[in-house]
Amino acid sequence: MFKSLEIFKISHAMASHAATRQTVVAQNMANADTPGYVARDLVPFTEIYESAQSSRTMRATRAGHHGNALEASPITPRETLADTSPNGNTVSLEEEMIKSANVKSQHDRALAIYKSSMNVLRTTIGS
Repeated sequence: MFKSLEIFKISHAMASHAATRQTVVAQNMANADTPGYVARDLVPFTEIYESAQSSRTMRATRAGHHGNALEASPITPRETLADTSPNGNTVSLEEEMIKSANVKSQHDRALAIYKSSMNVLRTTIGS
């Protein structure tokens, strides 16, 4: 019954995604004045999760064939399409601040899911 608790894997993947995205946002903000710097961002976690869910419908021919799709999903920054300043920089500090607040919210949500799941598990075990 407790062999594979997907909720913990999902909350871990969500927190990892938020941490990586916060790094990318911080890099964007640090390079706000760098000529020719192109702002980057990550694929939204919902897209990663949906692609992981769709890959689960395939039939595995041996144990570990598919692996954990959430952990195997690439978390690589991609360039964002934004207005370019005269020096070729595409970073908007206002947008990056909004992204940073959204990332904090996503990370807090992942931790809340993890804590809630731990409380349910503790209640079930009876401690």
